[in-house]
Amino acid sequence: MKGLSIGILKWLYPGIGIKRWIGLSTFGVILLILGTANLRSEEFWLIQLLDALVVISGIIILILGIKRLMRSFIIVVAPSSRGTELVDILYQKKHLSRGPRIVALGGGTGLSVLLSGLKAYSSNISAVVTVADDGGSSGRLRQQFDVLPPGDIRNCLVALADAPVLMRDLFQFRFDKNSEFSGHSFGNLFLTVMTRLTGDFEKAIKETSKVLALRGQVIPSTLDNVKLVAHYQDGSTVVGENLIPKEMKPINRVTLSPERPSATPDALRAVKEAQIIVLGPGSLYTSIIPNLLIKEITQAVAESGAIKVYVCNVMTQPGETDNYSVSDHVRALSSHSLPRILDYCLVNNGEVPQEVLKRYSKQNSQLVVNDRKKVESMGYRVVEDDFTMVQDGVIRHDSEKLARIILSFIEEI
Repeated sequence: MKGLSIGILKWLYPGIGIKRWIGLSTFGVILLILGTANLRSEEFWLIQLLDALVVISGIIILILGIKRLMRSFIIVVAPSSRGTELVDILYQKKHLSRGPRIVALGGGTGLSVLLSGLKAYSSNISAVVTVADDGGSSGRLRQQFDVLPPGDIRNCLVALADAPVLMRDLFQFRFDKNSEFSGHSFGNLFLTVMTRLTGDFEKAIKETSKVLALRGQVIPSTLDNVKLVAHYQDGSTVVGENLIPKEMKPINRVTLSPERPSATPDALRAVKEAQIIVLGPGSLYTSIIPNLLIKEITQAVAESGAIKVYVCNVMTQPGETDNYSVSDHVRALSSHSLPRILDYCLVNNGEVPQEVLKRYSKQNSQLVVNDRKKVESMGYRVVEDDFTMVQDGVIRHDSEKLARIILSFIEEI
């Protein structure tokens, strides 16, 4: 009983910011009780009118107190909702929680762009992310601290974050070249420290997700320390995701080392429960296929009753998909996994300005040729739509358009 009393008294500690609203609500209840009591006893109409006004005032004050009290709780749980109407907050949370269960497999910036669009429609999003990256900040942290690469994970966490903009910018902040942390982003360092503190990369991601108030979850495809190996058509091989495009040679296939990594249980669970599974957008051999090289994930996706959509890249990538058509992308996916790894292939049919294409051609990158009939002859349906935009001379996926197109597939279920 004593513990219960102490627990109640804690709500009255200074600085919590709720005593005033508890007091206001209590005052409203008192007015309501007094007003209704006099309404029953008084017969004179003027006094009854005054009592009715007291009752109405009590109701208004009580509603205002409860509303402010609820807002205080919500701001603590979801700081990003500050300044938003309470009814909008409640509607948004409820609406998003009823959204479709979507799993997106990939890595790199392409996946994060997709996630930033999808989170406006659902909080039931699972990003299954490759951990084969070994370049840049991620590669250095991987070597120095023996942790899984945090870069792609960080991008997806920020994309799904419901935290304030300043917090998202903090995680993407990259130290300049004149510091000891040159090239590292704050988010990568944060995940590395969290991994050392918790002793578990997966737990570090979950704790970071709480900090960023995620609309969904980010899951590494495996917790094994894997490396990506490229086997080229000339018979040579190279180890390391970062080195693969630099060879500038046609790729025959890619594998993982070790060859049979274990999938994370959360990734398998998400795939099995999904209504829509999205592959891409992103680098074909270094972002999307590495997830499918984990046999348990490939099997789960192939056996899933979800709608499976592949978002084909708009431009070819030098050293990776040179001269590739849409059917070449699809063939590479199926040959590294299983034929039923996808149902639909989403292809951009929007026009790209000629001056932008000329700039890309100087980097040996061209538009991916849409050979629709070949894709359909392989047993897949092709959906064409305009889902790109040009920003600062760079072709990017329009996250909002892409999200709306993907959500339209829910009607097929």
